[in-house]
Amino acid sequence: MESLFLATVLGLLLWITILLLPSRPYSTRESLEAQPIEQTDLSEVTVLIPARNEATIIIESLLALQKQDPSLKIILVDDQSTDNTVELAYSIRMNNLTVLPGAQLQPGWSGKLWALEQGRRFINTSHILLLDADIILEPGLIETMLSRAKKNNIKLLSLMAHLRMVSFWEKLLIPAFIFFFKLLYPFYLSNLPNKKIAAAAGGCILLQTDVLEELGGFECIKNKLIDDCSLAKKFKRNGYKTWVGLTHSAISIRSYNSPKGIWKMIARTAYTQLHHSLLLLSICVILMSIAFLMPLIAILQSQLIIVMVGITTLCIQSICYYPILRYYSINSMYVFSLPFVGMIYLFFTLSSAYFYYFNKGAAWKERYYK
Repeated sequence: MESLFLATVLGLLLWITILLLPSRPYSTRESLEAQPIEQTDLSEVTVLIPARNEATIIIESLLALQKQDPSLKIILVDDQSTDNTVELAYSIRMNNLTVLPGAQLQPGWSGKLWALEQGRRFINTSHILLLDADIILEPGLIETMLSRAKKNNIKLLSLMAHLRMVSFWEKLLIPAFIFFFKLLYPFYLSNLPNKKIAAAAGGCILLQTDVLEELGGFECIKNKLIDDCSLAKKFKRNGYKTWVGLTHSAISIRSYNSPKGIWKMIARTAYTQLHHSLLLLSICVILMSIAFLMPLIAILQSQLIIVMVGITTLCIQSICYYPILRYYSINSMYVFSLPFVGMIYLFFTLSSAYFYYFNKGAAWKERYYK
């Protein structure tokens, strides 16, 4: 019983620490929305889209870009698609769209970065907007991002796209994904130039072309599966300012109507996040069990002190989680799901390690990475 009480108290102290951190990693204060622009000139920006088997979403994504300034250049790199992604892209008949046939994946590269590198070689504008094929941009967002980057001398500015939260599983698991991401990479600290923490959200990244070329293009991170944060770290380590925030103006239309899709998304990089270390995996299991499992066990005990500690922990946990739910207009009752969701994410992490050691490795877009 003493060890149970100790573990419960440790869980309480952990959440009190998170709540009182000056960086407030649970906060949604770092955000950027599209502003109405009267006169738009995006001739200095090229949108670079890597696409592999995106037939279900590519038209909607490109049509949203068509509503931007006509001077905006768009390069879509077809990453060896086996569906009709290319035909659908051509069917829109956009004069500012160039479709490049991607070459066979080179050894040592991740698929997305290899596609981006091929497209980068055809870019002659001062800025590049890296955009995932499932992202729809609200009119004015690119100009708003460009204005913020220039005004504050930001060389890499990224936005966490508003992921789809319609189905039950999306509402249950996607807000927690963003919450955990912000705990791992506090946006406030990442946006400070004198801190080592660097974060980016890969679905929507605006960067300065000459800086990327100075760093060697995407080859400088060619084998990274967590490519967005790796790129931000590369920029920051070389003395360049980066910024990351939330937004409602970049919207992902990729659906996750079952937990399997979310599981695959998390399992792809979860063990990579732990540097493929069994020690870090063990620490992760202990911390997540203390943070999420122990409060649930505590409230089922007969000793009042343990029950009260467990209830207090769950309350503080809910306070930390609520801002994310409010930001995405998700029913506040979902705050009570966080302990269970935390254990689901622990399972995702363990499965990621399993795939690494006992399978072909992380699977994504019908490719395996180990």
